[in-house]
Amino acid sequence: MLTNQIISWYLQNKRDLPWRETKDPYKIWISEIMLQQTRVATAIDYFNRFMHQFPTISDLAKAKEQEVLKLWQGLGYYSRARNLHETAKTIHTKYKGIFPKSHKDILALKGIGTYTAAAIASFAFNLPYAAVDGNVYRVLSRLYGIEKAIDSAEGKKYFQKLANETMNNARPEIYNQAIIEFGALQCIPRNPKCEICPLLSTCYAYSNKLVEQLPVKSKQIKTKNRYFYYLFLSCKSRFLVEKREIKDIWKNLYQYPLIEYDKAISTDKLIQTIEWKKLFGNQNLIIRRVSGEVIHKLSHQNLHTVFIHIEMNIDSLKNKYQIIDFSEISDYPFPKLIEDHLNNIILNNT
Repeated sequence: MLTNQIISWYLQNKRDLPWRETKDPYKIWISEIMLQQTRVATAIDYFNRFMHQFPTISDLAKAKEQEVLKLWQGLGYYSRARNLHETAKTIHTKYKGIFPKSHKDILALKGIGTYTAAAIASFAFNLPYAAVDGNVYRVLSRLYGIEKAIDSAEGKKYFQKLANETMNNARPEIYNQAIIEFGALQCIPRNPKCEICPLLSTCYAYSNKLVEQLPVKSKQIKTKNRYFYYLFLSCKSRFLVEKREIKDIWKNLYQYPLIEYDKAISTDKLIQTIEWKKLFGNQNLIIRRVSGEVIHKLSHQNLHTVFIHIEMNIDSLKNKYQIIDFSEISDYPFPKLIEDHLNNIILNNT
């Protein structure tokens, strides 16, 4: 009964999305990875550009990582792009460019977890695996009044079993799409549309005034504050960049020379730090401009960022950093924070 109601709702209310027009596991895989931590409206444009540039798995496998990261620029969570690239190489070599069809083989691929494997297996191959994402957790926890924490091992196992049972003999492809869409459009996190919900009469959370309390999470991850001082070192149309190669945010993307400090400090104090002296020695530098603080929010991190503009002979630092021209910036993948800063410079100089 529940399955039929949700599928009926889905057939009347589903959105027209490009990855729903195909059974190609490659396209479904790319869309699912893009949709992680990304709004659907944003993902559509990236998906279309990605498919245009890399129409097949082999095209993606043969691309340079920098090219993949550049196309991903602005989507964030760049490990997704790096994993896509590595997995494409695996499929190209191990499976001769053909996406594996078994759930076990799909799950073994790098960057593909339980949900994504189930989504690909069901959407592309109609295999009977329930895809449980945040939307599904929310729908099931409210409908059945489940107070098990969705971020606990016990909770994940329980909800996965319940989702499989709820799917029953329905077509996995349709059922998974339907319940995910129901959570995304109808049973939304805040102020869900209960008054027009087809499941209202059987919803435990609504009957017991628990809608806003479900689903339950046990872990509260604290937000970390970091303090970035970016040095925009330039000479005419050229400036310095470096590739972030440490295991941290934005790995393999490019940025300006950076001094990270453990708290907010003034420019005068920054000039006295060991990091500044290691970079510039006793050079007398002309600081052209110091920006106001820009707070860039990431998942569980707030980057308190200041851009310090310095005009100097950048050739003296070419052994430590890479020199690029403004005409070359389209060739380099930058974090959105840096991209926005570059765009502001270009805008103000035109």
